Amino acid sequence: MKLYHGSDVIVDSPKIIKSNRPLDFGSGFYVTSSKNQAESRAKRVAVRNDSKICYINQYDLDLSKPEKELAILKFDSASKEWLDFVCSNRKMRNIEKNYDLIIGPVADDQVFAVVVRYENGEYDLEEALKRLKVEKLTDQILFRTKKSLEYLKFETAEEFR
Repeated sequence: MKLYHGSDVIVDSPKIIKSNRPLDFGSGFYVTSSKNQAESRAKRVAVRNDSKICYINQYDLDLSKPEKELAILKFDSASKEWLDFVCSNRKMRNIEKNYDLIIGPVADDQVFAVVVRYENGEYDLEEALKRLKVEKLTDQILFRTKKSLEYLKFETAEEFR
């Protein structure tokens, strides 16, 4: 499976990064199967770091071996479990630390707006899930442990501006 990570640097040796801000699945190293999602991420990172260059780092992951050897949490869709997990992590209440990999939809800007309204009580669970179903959700994979990163193989980095 081809995976991408957007950044303002080449990331040929990914590391587990402890984040000081709330993220969907908590701290670690994030990738996606969507090149467009990685490109958007690279642009945001470049703006935040006042950088002029962006990179889409490409990796390969064969999930057959990690599925047998790692603890994996997988969300197939924007379900109640996914929504509660994302909300907990975004409140910096990391509710699950026993997984090496976490796979599921990414809460991009439009999805995040629904998540915030759900957290604030503006939407109940039924309304939030109904709104999430109409969004085109891309995926993300969080590598939470050094052990999990051993399965991720760097291939190339593509520069763009």
